[in-house]
Amino acid sequence: MKDNLYRKTIILSETGEIKKTLRELKLHSVCEESRCPNISECFRKKTTTFLILGDVCTRNCRFCSVKKGIPLPVDEKEPERVAEAVYILGMEYVVITSVTRDDLPDGGSGMFRKTVEEIRKAGFSGRIELLIPDFAGDEGAIETVLTSFPDVISHNIETPLRLYPVLRDRANYHRSLDVLKKIKKLNPQQKTKSGIMLGLGETEGEIIDTLKDIVDTGCDFCSIGQYLAPSKGSYPVQRYFTSDEFEYYRERALSFGFRAVKSGIYVRTSYNASSYL
Repeated sequence: MKDNLYRKTIILSETGEIKKTLRELKLHSVCEESRCPNISECFRKKTTTFLILGDVCTRNCRFCSVKKGIPLPVDEKEPERVAEAVYILGMEYVVITSVTRDDLPDGGSGMFRKTVEEIRKAGFSGRIELLIPDFAGDEGAIETVLTSFPDVISHNIETPLRLYPVLRDRANYHRSLDVLKKIKKLNPQQKTKSGIMLGLGETEGEIIDTLKDIVDTGCDFCSIGQYLAPSKGSYPVQRYFTSDEFEYYRERALSFGFRAVKSGIYVRTSYNASSYL
């Protein structure tokens, strides 16, 4: 009993340190905003996925718990604070994502680049991964992100084409595939990653077709995870997949040509992100 209480105290202390850092620097993490099931493990490792451009999204994906509505103006000092957090936490692999900002002319791509530049300027010598929105398909915005020279650029497809009108009515399946294609067109050496969730009502054939569509963009890495409704108001889970099924789809995905695939109930695109390289 005492051992369990001691362990819980240590966990709370470790996770509290990263939360304290984020609060003091007025930063957001997708770990908290999306209610990720891996948050305690990642925070204990002093790692997080930074959520830039505020915490309000202009899209309305039904599987996501991030706040929706009209965002606040861009905080131009945010990149410097992200760099400070990276230094304080002693991170070696940094993942940066954002809410979707359809209200901005460049979709927020300039802030992605500025954030990477500030982290590098602060002396960071580790790796950086960017998990980007679709930027409305704008090639100029994608090129802006590429000029920050991240180690990996991720963009999630999330779910098969048929479910987009139900779950992502303001997103576009083919546009997201084009984002991955444009990255490789602009820089064939750039490593890319995408991810899908299972349990939203997709069929086996749709899962296979989606994985093939992703790898056909030249995408290097893929994550496959179980959808877990983050709140009572979120889209309900349609089915829970077994470990054997996740292994089956991992093997199928690898056979299609991905360089690395992570597949499992708690797998997320940015979870253990460094292990793909």
